[in-house]
Amino acid sequence: MLESMKEFFKNSKHFFQSNLAGQLISQFAMLFLFWILLFDVQRLFFSIHNYSKIADVGLLKWIGAFYHSVRLDLATAGFLSLLPLLFLFISTIWSQKWARKVFYFVLLFEVMIVSFIHAGEINAYPEWNHKLTGRVFMHLGNPDEVVRTADYGMMFWFIVYAALEIFIGIRLKKWLFPTKIESQDRSFLKKAIVSLTIPVALFVSLLLARGGFQQIPINTDAAIYTNHYVANDISVNSTYFFAKSFLLYNRTDIDQYIIVLSEEEALAAEKDLYAYELKHDNFIFDNKRPNIVFLILESWTGNAIGSMTDTPTSTPHFDRLTKDGLFFTNVYGVSGTSEIGNSAIFSGYPGVPEISITMQADKHRKIPCFNEDLKEWNYTSAYLFSGDLKYGNIGGYFKDHGFDIVEDEVDFPKSLKKGKLNYYDEDLYQLVLEKVGKLPQPFMQCAFTGSTHSPYDFPNKEKFNKFGGVEGTFHNSMLYADKSLHDFMENAKKQSWYENTIFIMVADHGHASNLQQNPSASAYNRIPFLIYGEPLKKEYRGKVIEKLGSQADIVRTLLYQMGGNYERYRWAKDLLNPNAPEFALHTINRGYGWVTPTGNFTYHMENKLLIENTYTETDYKNEFKRCQSLLALIYKEYKTL
Repeated sequence: MLESMKEFFKNSKHFFQSNLAGQLISQFAMLFLFWILLFDVQRLFFSIHNYSKIADVGLLKWIGAFYHSVRLDLATAGFLSLLPLLFLFISTIWSQKWARKVFYFVLLFEVMIVSFIHAGEINAYPEWNHKLTGRVFMHLGNPDEVVRTADYGMMFWFIVYAALEIFIGIRLKKWLFPTKIESQDRSFLKKAIVSLTIPVALFVSLLLARGGFQQIPINTDAAIYTNHYVANDISVNSTYFFAKSFLLYNRTDIDQYIIVLSEEEALAAEKDLYAYELKHDNFIFDNKRPNIVFLILESWTGNAIGSMTDTPTSTPHFDRLTKDGLFFTNVYGVSGTSEIGNSAIFSGYPGVPEISITMQADKHRKIPCFNEDLKEWNYTSAYLFSGDLKYGNIGGYFKDHGFDIVEDEVDFPKSLKKGKLNYYDEDLYQLVLEKVGKLPQPFMQCAFTGSTHSPYDFPNKEKFNKFGGVEGTFHNSMLYADKSLHDFMENAKKQSWYENTIFIMVADHGHASNLQQNPSASAYNRIPFLIYGEPLKKEYRGKVIEKLGSQADIVRTLLYQMGGNYERYRWAKDLLNPNAPEFALHTINRGYGWVTPTGNFTYHMENKLLIENTYTETDYKNEFKRCQSLLALIYKEYKTL
């Protein structure tokens, strides 16, 4: 078979080499084929060495890793090919031996880097249970630790796999790129004209590296295809994952801005913030096992909601829902991005400056998630997004935590009209109704909207053209989203499952509005949180809860009502517990904010600049210390995850 493949490629190369353009196309394709083959060889080595961990993956799912890996492999090859392509094309067009030698040198150097990364991953995986990350540099900074913790077997296999992969890379290079350069009898002018193909080739390579023309660049989520994390780890390109992790490692290494607490100080801080009577009698459900529908409302800032402001409303229908639900009006988003908002809602994980836990599989797999608690009561869990779940690795986060169904824009009917970024809210809600009707009960169905995200693309804009002002377009998108929510709720009431279903409506984060444009202001992050549905006891319908908290408190609040293990959500509070202290930690760009009933502040870490402060001087010193202490506690745990 190998001989047949060699003959095929030999004939193909001969055909393309009949003209210079064909030669260049052939060289371009061969370089990408080189990387794809090398990456698949790495997957084979990984599977052999870690067979015990993939034994229950199943043959078809294992083969699926090689198929689903292609897009991310091409993106990785796009990055790795930029420099080699330059010298490869120069040597082909101008018949320059020095350029061909540089091409070989650069390619071999990249092969060595890629091989070292993967050889390290193969050996670390049995212990770490995740792909190699930039965190390895934290260990390499202490070589004595590495020597003492790595046994001789690990060192042996690292050398073996690195050597094997480099050897195979060299053999592939010799096969696909012969050393001899055929002299081309062409005029200088023709060669100069053909040289214009070089920037075209580099552009195509960059485009592949980006994953295409879509608005959101490709991410590791493009290779995630199952809820079996080991299969996903085989599929995700190791070099791409490591490089992404390395960038995150550098960006999230904020030690210099976080105080270090002694053991005594840490205990005192945790007692101050979380030592309170956990038991209370505020039970709001008639049934402890209702179906749950989460509606994650994109950018629904409290500053655009009539029932949370004194301004003309963008949400008349939502405002009416609050009259029959349990409405929390003093809840804050933990961050300004969707992926962090989702991990806060479902994992009770607070916002920490410059840290996105969903982007780091090695860490987010070690924190709890709401659906894992519900599995103990045989709930089916599903998540549907109207856009691309590769953003922020949101899809990967939910799949890693065992959601039964994780779907996004690729799962929408192709007959539907799509906006620039998402499918429209009305179509998302209609699809939710169809999907929920097929789920076994009890279930948790989550839906994440998108029409209120820039560029605010939604149908019938002339019908929802009420607002002007600096954020008028956003407010008008809220009008549309609010009407779509109303229609969904009216249709949901006609479904057989409605009587035993609780609806949780909460924003993923705040947004600029005509009232508030400053993203560094705490008020910017205030968001709605509504519990609605027939299982809600009548005495709680229409009630407003002003207790101050954040998104990270939602999961613990719900689990207490359902009799679950709420205490494993260490950084969350119960918003229905009258004994719970009131505070909210949120992030801003390169900084953080703190809100309590007596005031708030926001602080820029790098500039050591107090951006906003409503506390008295005495209260500020006390609250600043409390905020920094909480950050220190969370960050210390984060570093050890």
